[in-house]
Amino acid sequence: MTAALAYPGLPEFKTLPPREGDRHIQFREALREAMSEEMRRDDRMFLLGEEVAQYNGAYKISQGMLDEFGPLRIIDAPISENGFAGLAVGAAMYGLKPIIEFMSWSFSLVAADQILNNVPKMLYMSGGQWGCPIVFRGNDGAGGQLGSTHSWCVEGLYSNVPGMKIAIPSNPYDAKGLLKTALRELDPVFFLESERMLGDKAHVPAEEYYIPFGQARLAHEGDACTLVSFGRPVNFCLEAAAILAAEGIMVDVLDMRTIRPLDIDSIIKSVQKTNRVVVVDQCWPFASVASEVITQVCERCFDYLDCPPVRVNTEDVPTPYAKGLEYAYLPNKEKIIAAVRKVLA
Repeated sequence: MTAALAYPGLPEFKTLPPREGDRHIQFREALREAMSEEMRRDDRMFLLGEEVAQYNGAYKISQGMLDEFGPLRIIDAPISENGFAGLAVGAAMYGLKPIIEFMSWSFSLVAADQILNNVPKMLYMSGGQWGCPIVFRGNDGAGGQLGSTHSWCVEGLYSNVPGMKIAIPSNPYDAKGLLKTALRELDPVFFLESERMLGDKAHVPAEEYYIPFGQARLAHEGDACTLVSFGRPVNFCLEAAAILAAEGIMVDVLDMRTIRPLDIDSIIKSVQKTNRVVVVDQCWPFASVASEVITQVCERCFDYLDCPPVRVNTEDVPTPYAKGLEYAYLPNKEKIIAAVRKVLA
């Protein structure tokens, strides 16, 4: 059981396409703007995490926020994820709106009891008396030669748990719009970013906007095959789509934006058009998000498939440190192109 979908005072959802004169800002700046705008609106919100205040954020996402909001709302935490995640549970139950930054989602594993056993279940276990409207955010996946224990993609593991929502943006525009929506949520939200994308620039309008959860974005259009992805691998899919398009092979690229809720209807609609599907997912293959997407496709539109679905995951091994091995381990455009050729054969 989750809180009813409600965004008190939220303007109508709208998408603002690129326009002449739009600003181009970094992914990290888009995240900062989202938090700052919502914190100005709601004084119950505070940001808590390691190095978010005095150091301006380990990745400079919270740069300048201490100066604006002060030390009672931008708070440096000790290196104890289980401690400050647990603090967030109590604060949310008392009516505050915590934003918890994990320097890496790999480190969230030490807070698994708080974020998986308490946060998603509190509303249910209290009979609707208390929820935990917390946004947990931070870097997810391989950050670039950080080794296996610092490169977890947690979405395959965490999406198994009912009671929370999971957003995974692939670009600065979506990062701001999705995070602003997350900060209005009554349910807890896991917001997964990528260290490798924090410097990416894209158009982000100065005008206020929000992106609803559970609505995929059609990032590239075609009829030969459906590519489904989310987060950083969406960009690998677009690289592959451009190469395939030069050969006359046009594919749909669906950016899911959120995996809880999952916009399965958009996937089904695309598969009914293309009759082929490749799911690209930076989790390990066993019991991954890709596995769930393919299962739902087979359950709901099996008769439309002209060949078995194919998934492109990371390799089923711990994340290697060496740069070349890490590239080979991750989904990449070469693997995606090979998968598309396989379903077209």
